Amino acid sequence: MNRIKKPNSQEIRCAIYTRKSCEEGLDQEFNSLHAQRESAEAFIASQQHEGWHCLPELYDDGGFSGGDMERPALSRLLADIDAGKVDCVIVYKVDRLSRSLLDFSKIMSTFDEHGVSFVSVTQQFNTTHSMGRLTLNILLSFAQFEREIIGERIRDKLAAQRRRGKWTGGIPVLGYDVDRSGVSPKLVINAAEARQVRSIFKLYLQLGSLLPVVESLNKRQWLNKSWTTKKGLPRGGRPFDKPAVHSLITNPIYAGKTKHKKELYDGEHESIIDSDLFQRVQTQLKQNSNGRGNHLVNKHGALLKGLLHCKACGCKMTHTFSCRGTKRYRYYKCCKAIKNGQKSCPSRSIPAKQIESLIVDQIRSVAGDAKIRADVDTQATINLTQEINDLETQSRQVEKQMKRDHAELGRLKKSDSRSDVAMSRIDALQKRITQAEQDCVSIREEISKAHYLHSGDSHISNVVQDFDSIWESMSTHERCRLVSLVVERIDFDAADEGISVTLNPAVSGILIDQQGVAV
Repeated sequence: MNRIKKPNSQEIRCAIYTRKSCEEGLDQEFNSLHAQRESAEAFIASQQHEGWHCLPELYDDGGFSGGDMERPALSRLLADIDAGKVDCVIVYKVDRLSRSLLDFSKIMSTFDEHGVSFVSVTQQFNTTHSMGRLTLNILLSFAQFEREIIGERIRDKLAAQRRRGKWTGGIPVLGYDVDRSGVSPKLVINAAEARQVRSIFKLYLQLGSLLPVVESLNKRQWLNKSWTTKKGLPRGGRPFDKPAVHSLITNPIYAGKTKHKKELYDGEHESIIDSDLFQRVQTQLKQNSNGRGNHLVNKHGALLKGLLHCKACGCKMTHTFSCRGTKRYRYYKCCKAIKNGQKSCPSRSIPAKQIESLIVDQIRSVAGDAKIRADVDTQATINLTQEINDLETQSRQVEKQMKRDHAELGRLKKSDSRSDVAMSRIDALQKRITQAEQDCVSIREEISKAHYLHSGDSHISNVVQDFDSIWESMSTHERCRLVSLVVERIDFDAADEGISVTLNPAVSGILIDQQGVAV
């Protein structure tokens, strides 16, 4: 395609634009971009008698799609055209400039505005008349159609891979490494990171909110997944924030699943957590998003926030306070009375400290109950068994990782390549193998200790009996959390000033989780 700017022009400055959609093969000594430029330079040489000469600037977009205009070399080319530095643009084929009919029209409008000619080396026709423009539009329509078909094929391929549970690429996630030793890459467990992932899921269930989890992770100085690109560039390794924790605990990949749109499929990779733990976390997240997490925003340490109800009108009683000088007096007051006036509800305000002490006494009596203590011992035995199973799983994962690392290390040492990237990888593998060996020893010691506790009298019920010392050691947030889990509902009857407490049916399990008996 050829539209000459000025037949009698003494000099026509030609810019060559080249593009390749993927990065594959760009590192070769002679690649597609070189081939495109060589053809364009040959065409310019054939037009030297017309005053054409090639500009030295390279406008090469390697690894950029023609479906949009977000390309650095194209942006530089358009900027140079706007500055009046270019008279003619040369491409190998029309679709190298764009595969979008709309984008091509915008580019051609820019060319026309600045009087720039456009030449396609392999598609010679004139755009100065209507038939040439029709041919160009038809050609571009087919180029756009081809791009869309390729996109559909890629999406269909990815969907089919996900349905088979295969890893389809992307940013690595904490807990997994990518094993590229086989025909296709697979996710394999990184034992040290997998242990962190399990802890994060359990932390969320214990703390009940994302921000406390973030604070805990930052205190431990845990970082997000870090990895190295093919070019040897470090990525990731940042401190956790709220979005990062939410993304982690909602990722079904940790439960051994792959996701395509809204559908979940069984993955080829090994799960890090069981499906029950994953589902409990999703349930907790959903409850918090529906407003049941409001009790977590508790500036004044109201133990009964969201639990206390007025029996007379059925409304909740909210925490409030009044100040006299520097002293603050806390109360629980019916929400209906606050909205419609005191006459709308017979229930009076209740001093917060008084009713909170009554509820704490109720929990203390529950903790001292013989049946509850027996239930706690039973639950602790179950938890200890689960801990042993988890530790044995960790041990297997560490051994598998060491086996893979030794195999990769052997391949790298046998290879003739001694690049900086290869040497850096050898050093990293040696360090990880050393750490894994230390982890194996540590895990075996933990397993031995857990078996010892499992076989003997653990006296866990004595810990539950010593409620007061445990209560005093808790933070305000932990106390509120414990009360909200043990107590399901509290009803205040204004008629006889009686208080009825409904406990959570799973009190024994809650006590053991909150008081630190379970590991």
